[in-house]
Amino acid sequence: MAREKIHYVCQECGYKAYKWMGYCPDCRGWNSMQEKTSAKSGGASTRLPGEAVAIQSLDQITSSGEQRMFTGLNELDRVLGGGAVPGSVILVGGDPGIGKSTLLLQAAVGMAARGCRVLYVTGEESLQQVKMRAERLGNTRVPLDVLAETDYDRIAEQLDHTNPAVVILDSIQTVQKSELGGVPGSVVQVREVTASLLQLAKGSQIVFFIVGHVTKEGTIAGPRLLEHMVDCVLYFEGDRYQSFRVLRGVKNRFGSTNEMGVFTMESRGLVEVANPSAYFLSQKPLDVPGSVVVPVLEGTRPLLVEVQCLATPSYSGGNPRRTVTGLDFNRVALIIAVLEKKIGLQLHNCDIFVNVVGGVRVMEPAVDLGVAISMVSSFRDKPVLSETLVFGEVGLTGEVRPVAKVEERMREGLKMGFMRCILPGSNRGSNSGSVPKGLELYEVSSLVQALKIGIR
Repeated sequence: MAREKIHYVCQECGYKAYKWMGYCPDCRGWNSMQEKTSAKSGGASTRLPGEAVAIQSLDQITSSGEQRMFTGLNELDRVLGGGAVPGSVILVGGDPGIGKSTLLLQAAVGMAARGCRVLYVTGEESLQQVKMRAERLGNTRVPLDVLAETDYDRIAEQLDHTNPAVVILDSIQTVQKSELGGVPGSVVQVREVTASLLQLAKGSQIVFFIVGHVTKEGTIAGPRLLEHMVDCVLYFEGDRYQSFRVLRGVKNRFGSTNEMGVFTMESRGLVEVANPSAYFLSQKPLDVPGSVVVPVLEGTRPLLVEVQCLATPSYSGGNPRRTVTGLDFNRVALIIAVLEKKIGLQLHNCDIFVNVVGGVRVMEPAVDLGVAISMVSSFRDKPVLSETLVFGEVGLTGEVRPVAKVEERMREGLKMGFMRCILPGSNRGSNSGSVPKGLELYEVSSLVQALKIGIR
């Protein structure tokens, strides 16, 4: 006969203990342990009802092929790898007010306009508020089903009745299972609700888009718990006080995680940016020291971004300031050390500020050479050679190393009107015969050589 056993679960991190503690040893939270009961058998084995699932050989499993569902937003489809895969759970995270609900409402309208049955479940707004937002976006004449509910059992019951192809849940932290206890948004509630959604998605081939709030540490609430459970994780980034927005894939079981979607927030909602390079360079100053244009790759898309640097003597005393936005701070520190050791620049007593214009985050090492040239340009107060692209990886000995997909980078620069390009000489063999006409190349093998060409 089954006996009930008492245990305690932390509502913040899910840590399990068999005695009550006022202090959780895992997440160090106070008064977060809540009593739970579970059935314990007296030695007899338990078995779930129903027949056992048969084992199948991989070569005998029937493949249905890759079928993707288009959302109506090309930038969102790009990040998803060409569209949403049926039976997948997609998590969209981002800071409050960044536009997550607006993005998913526009995607829901786009899919509903294509004849897809879409259910929009809101746990944070009323039906009237969703209607007001849809009117502001100009999307009210589509057959989109809307449900305002936070109880999971009632949501599952509506799914059985309506049988939608796509479900958008805004947000996962507001949905709860009454039998679990605890407050909505706790780790136990989020974990169990997400696990149930995964079973529904795989069993019924429903696409779930779920919104996840971001904590003050910058991660999705639930200590990255949801990211390990779902099929795809998207982060919606940008400054809420600016119109620029970036949708970036962090995890994707059905596509690349290097793709990036670009939007601008307008009065009528999110507007896709077809040419991000032109958008990033629209306000670029001409012949100003410390400004360099670097072609970077985000997945399959080449982008031209402006890297700005300001190096000025520090008069405040103490350690000089090092402020980096949009780049890896450790990578910039490496470039500063190489410039001091190999070039002889006295940067140890300078305040240095480095910024990628537009709020873009660039992590690939191809930006190294551009950062180095912009830093020297600002330090010497001399502008970089006009209409020039710069890219290449900088090594610890001052050498310039090759990068991937050189031709795509140069074609994007030529399309935007650039006439010159400083690139690694090691890429000579990879781009022979494929150099775009009208682009003058300066192939360099060292940082010293690149500075002599780029700064005159």
